[in-house]
Amino acid sequence: MSVRKVLNIMFAKAGSGSITTRVTLPISWIKKMGLSPDNRQVTAEFDGKKITITKAD
Repeated sequence: MSVRKVLNIMFAKAGSGSITTRVTLPISWIKKMGLSPDNRQVTAEFDGKKITITKAD
């Protein structure tokens, strides 16, 4: 079953003037992926239109 949710991108300006972004993901999704503070590595892929995040092997 696929779940879709509209999320906001957060933009933050660093002291050097550069801009960084963040997305907060629902904790239920993170837990279902088997991620935790001790096991938090993911792989992100970008194809020009879509970002896919998967648990790293």
